[in-house]
Amino acid sequence: MTKLIITFHLFLVSFWAFFYVNTPEKNASISDITICHSMGEEGVNFSGNNPDDTTKAYSMPLLTQTPKGEVMLSWTEKDAQGMTSFCLAFSKDKGKTFGEKKTIYSGTGLSNSRMMRAKVLAKKDGSFVAIFSNRGEGGGRSSNIVFCVSEDGGSIWTSPVSVDSDPKQGIVRGFFDAIVMSNDEIAVVYLKDVANSTKHEERDLRLVITKNGAFLPERVIDPVVCDCCPINMLIDADGALNIIYRDNNDNIRDMAKILSTDNAATFSKPEILHNDGWKINGCPHSGAVSSIYGKSALIAWFSGAEKESGVQLATREGKKLFVLSDASAKNPCLINSPKSAVLLWEQNTNDNISKIAYRKINDNKVSESIWLDGSSNGTNSVALSIVGGEPHNQILVAYEVKQANKKNTIKITTISL
Repeated sequence: MTKLIITFHLFLVSFWAFFYVNTPEKNASISDITICHSMGEEGVNFSGNNPDDTTKAYSMPLLTQTPKGEVMLSWTEKDAQGMTSFCLAFSKDKGKTFGEKKTIYSGTGLSNSRMMRAKVLAKKDGSFVAIFSNRGEGGGRSSNIVFCVSEDGGSIWTSPVSVDSDPKQGIVRGFFDAIVMSNDEIAVVYLKDVANSTKHEERDLRLVITKNGAFLPERVIDPVVCDCCPINMLIDADGALNIIYRDNNDNIRDMAKILSTDNAATFSKPEILHNDGWKINGCPHSGAVSSIYGKSALIAWFSGAEKESGVQLATREGKKLFVLSDASAKNPCLINSPKSAVLLWEQNTNDNISKIAYRKINDNKVSESIWLDGSSNGTNSVALSIVGGEPHNQILVAYEVKQANKKNTIKITTISL
């Protein structure tokens, strides 16, 4: 396996200065590149004026390929004063090196987590739309989902504006996902507090879409759902919009799916993906992930049902392929590539260290589990299949590396399929 590891330790870039050093390692070749300051032991250090500054925590990387074929990496970083910045950078060489860091927005109310992952969407018209959760500078229970737009390649961004035109504050709008639909408009789904509810937490599933770049009023697309589980969206091979979410039918918290073939104008009736029968009087705080799989799709989620507890993998049609029954297996990620689909997740090894593992899926045949080299203390992994050019059959994987001081770093590595 060829491994190109990129460690983002201090990601403050003032100008370009690339130096290439090849360091041999067992079963791997590592390219070390530094910007402005001396190289670390592995990977790429994006350093600012103070290479010894370890006060920032880096979290929730996300990889996207732009319509121009560049790799876009986004993440958040938090300083010692509690200021969080939503950042991005671009790679023109498939993730081997990244250019200058660009800051989308900074604030003390900005939030980014596996429950509400901040996203940067690349539209076909060349613009970028950032979607993230922002409580505002005052914090508190109020949570809004906001968007910013860049028309110049990510350098200059508009100020955050709520995707929901309802002005009411002091309520939760969250657990969202966002995607570019086939018509190049944006769709955002989220959970929102039900007005005048007498329950401790009661939220319904809402949708907003853009028309000519402007968000239309929100719509309720399912009035009774699990109240705190993230939503997932996928554009399938036919260009249809798939929404996968955890339903709530008399406290049975199984995954449901709805489909729109007209860019979110109408939806199919909700269907349970697989009847796990997981009954729990509370919210699991766990959603689904998905990827294209030929003309179908793969979906992974966690179920605590007694008969088959663990991370489940099934086709969109409900055919169960396997279950990760190890109690430490969590946080799955799915990616499709021309050679095979790949499921990644984090799991404890025999010495109780968290590592990233993966399996390859092709024609419903599943490989054995493989540990990702060098991924000790890895968490919150995401992946991207690189389309076009050389090398073929490789995917990029980005993940956090947990640190003893709670200030995580970020790595990127490649997997050869």
